[in-house]
Amino acid sequence: MPVTRTTPPGRQPLARTRILDATWALAAERGLAAVTMRAVAERLGVTPMALYRHIGDKQGLLDGLVERLLGEIPLPDPELPWPDRLEQLAQGMRAVARAHPDLFPLLFERSATTEAARRPRDAAYSALREAGLKEADVERAERMLSTFILGFACSEAAGRFAHVDADTEFTYATEALRRVFVS
Repeated sequence: MPVTRTTPPGRQPLARTRILDATWALAAERGLAAVTMRAVAERLGVTPMALYRHIGDKQGLLDGLVERLLGEIPLPDPELPWPDRLEQLAQGMRAVARAHPDLFPLLFERSATTEAARRPRDAAYSALREAGLKEADVERAERMLSTFILGFACSEAAGRFAHVDADTEFTYATEALRRVFVS
């Protein structure tokens, strides 16, 4: 007779989303260093081994956090002109950095590996192609832009621009970058 597994009454079944919710809460409360398989499992009331089939390992937890951070960036309307799409992506990234200043630096450390995490990058690729970049340059240009925006957003969230108007500084920088892409 096959063995059937049931979830005890009052307990939600273990799933990737639930694991990532617990990981997000743990990281927001205690910092990224607190994120371990054991700590997440304790928060969920399961053994660490129970997480592996849903998330893989700790790297899967961190990839899930990256996915969540990047998933908060609203994707621009693809019908907008390319500069407006890039501007919206950048403003969305700045908003995420301000909302999650302690988690945001994770984007410097990890690549976007899941499909959901790659959506903002893919939207930037589309805008850069429309801007007329050669296909061979699109990936490098996006990497340069995202590094600039990540750095600016992280610096802004940490208070680096407290003595100046961050929006004015950002506009100055994005206008300079736009001249590079249009020339």
